[in-house]
Amino acid sequence: MQLLPFHLVLPDRPSSSAIFASPHSGRDYPWSFIRASQLDEKTIRSSEDAFVDQLFAHAPQCGAPLLAASAPRAYVDLNRSADELDPALIYGVKQSGHNPRLSSGLGVIPRVVAGGREIRSGKITHFEAQSRLEQHYFPYHQKLQTLIDQSLALHGHALLFDCHSMPHDALVSTNYGSAPTPDVVLGDRYGVSCNQDIVVEVEQILTGAGLKTARNLPFAGAYVAQHYGRPVAGRHVLQIEIDRAIYMDEESIQPNENFTAFKELLSGVIQKFVVLGQQDIRLAAE
Repeated sequence: MQLLPFHLVLPDRPSSSAIFASPHSGRDYPWSFIRASQLDEKTIRSSEDAFVDQLFAHAPQCGAPLLAASAPRAYVDLNRSADELDPALIYGVKQSGHNPRLSSGLGVIPRVVAGGREIRSGKITHFEAQSRLEQHYFPYHQKLQTLIDQSLALHGHALLFDCHSMPHDALVSTNYGSAPTPDVVLGDRYGVSCNQDIVVEVEQILTGAGLKTARNLPFAGAYVAQHYGRPVAGRHVLQIEIDRAIYMDEESIQPNENFTAFKELLSGVIQKFVVLGQQDIRLAAE
């Protein structure tokens, strides 16, 4: 049975330019993929932004769409360019320049999961790689582009929240100087993908909810922010990275005792994000 390319929940009454997307929370692992892997079923999930789509499930009730991947990141990475094909994994792909993501095995069809652990032994065919893109990657991005275009048509601007989670170890190993370790990292590609007045307002909403924030370290935003973020054209993209240790046990990949309370806290944050998208942010972009 072929998996759905994505999960989309639309609001009954769209009232905001805000869009929520979760490209790395997919957990529909094809059995053929699991069978071909040399990793156990838990290890292969280590790159997954587990439960992020559930954390942001309140968005449609607030008036904003929620688009979430179905396929897991280990199968196809929706936050990469479609041409980031790894010659070390895919037959028939030629080396083309130096791409640090490809070198580390993190192309659009990943070779490794977290910690550099190889998913499988040997290569896959170019046909298989293209099939993953055709079945999952292109439909997801076509739908995301449609949502952005609709928001632009209705509101004159679009505000995309690209929702992720990050390993706690990534925060521990980052030098924040005298600042506290953040709970949420906002990625705007160092000021390129989102208007700075919007970023400041988002920071204020998060800190008002009791969450510590940082910008761009250790994650500044990848393909989605780079490709869709054009503030001068009214397209604002802000990557949201949440510390996984807040809401889940990273070892067992299960919600922890704080999951329900944190989800409830985020529901209030999401409501304020949606209200932010109801404002005329075109003036802030000028």
